[in-house]
Amino acid sequence: MNYYIIHTESKGPFQAEASVRILVIGSGLMGPAAAYNAMVDEAVEGVTVCDLSAAQLSACRETLQDMPGADKVEYRRLDMNDRTESIAVMKDHGAGVAALPRAASMLALPLALEAGMPYMDLTRVPDDALAEWSSTYAGSGGFVILGCGLEPGLTEIMARHLAEQLDRTDELHILCGGIPERPAPPLGYKIVFGGKRLPLRESSARAVVDGRLVDVPRYSDPEPAVFEGVGACEAWHEGFMPWLLELDALKDLRSGTQKTVRWPGYAEKVTVLRELGLLSEEPLDVDGVSVVPKHVVDAVLYPSVKMAPEDRDITAYRVTVIGEKAGRPATRSAEMTDRYDEATGFTSMARTTAFTAAIAARMTARGDLPHPGRPFITPEQAIYGDGFDTMIDELDRMGVRFRISDSG
Repeated sequence: MNYYIIHTESKGPFQAEASVRILVIGSGLMGPAAAYNAMVDEAVEGVTVCDLSAAQLSACRETLQDMPGADKVEYRRLDMNDRTESIAVMKDHGAGVAALPRAASMLALPLALEAGMPYMDLTRVPDDALAEWSSTYAGSGGFVILGCGLEPGLTEIMARHLAEQLDRTDELHILCGGIPERPAPPLGYKIVFGGKRLPLRESSARAVVDGRLVDVPRYSDPEPAVFEGVGACEAWHEGFMPWLLELDALKDLRSGTQKTVRWPGYAEKVTVLRELGLLSEEPLDVDGVSVVPKHVVDAVLYPSVKMAPEDRDITAYRVTVIGEKAGRPATRSAEMTDRYDEATGFTSMARTTAFTAAIAARMTARGDLPHPGRPFITPEQAIYGDGFDTMIDELDRMGVRFRISDSG
């Protein structure tokens, strides 16, 4: 078994042929980290952070004001419901990052396409909206890299890279998740992304079994997962990304899983909520009042799972491919453990998610990621080869580092 840290040749500060301006929409948990990643790049002329909330913009300004490159950042209150103003702002930037909750992101995404601005989105778009916008904006000068964060995002980018190191890939297993450094009841979890809503869903997950994509119960099949410097965790079915099967390197895949990492015991507790119907988004009549069970769970649990100023988080990540190389069994695995950054105050989830999106935005604005010829593309379809090297090199500069192991 061989181990090595991924390092690509240092290229120094990026030098763009023309000045780059980056737009960050949303200034909550992810936005400040995305803006920071852009503003420390010498090739970036300016960064605009937009938000509907003046209070969040003020908090973002306070976070960034003493950091290198802070003088490049402009703060602007913007309502995505104002179509004319939003499109005008987007047209003034080389690329954008969406650091928004789902509802707001669904407003901003078609505006970016209409404005012709390349756009890195962190959320997942429903299939019906995706089909409609793909048709409406087929000739758009802009495009969207969907799910361009940690997971989806870095997990799929790494999966492609590792699979392409083998002659044939039979298995792909992804483990990824954000956990608090010190777990506390009731779930041993803190919200590090998505506002006040817990990332809990009633719907089934997916996995590849015997070469076919099948439905499996979400939170099922928990397995122990140990990460260096962290200890024993658990990982359970969250949902294999079906578009991975479109890659040539994964066309022979027989087994595939994508599991979320939490502290032990989480899956059992959440399964009880799921089986009781408490994760349902369907309204119920309770004494004449319409109530959504999941919203009640969110409201009840939020005080216990809200990140407090003293809380610190960890990102645990492992991608493993198993197959054949030169006629012999072979395995490749990439692991990353990242922690809250005391120097900047950024959570690990913001570092691994928002940095990825901001790097992709800068690459796109420079022309390193060309227009794919369609409105939507997934991260691993856009970022591979030299693009992969650039992404990993830039993350390394930010202190997010991957260790590769290989056998066979």
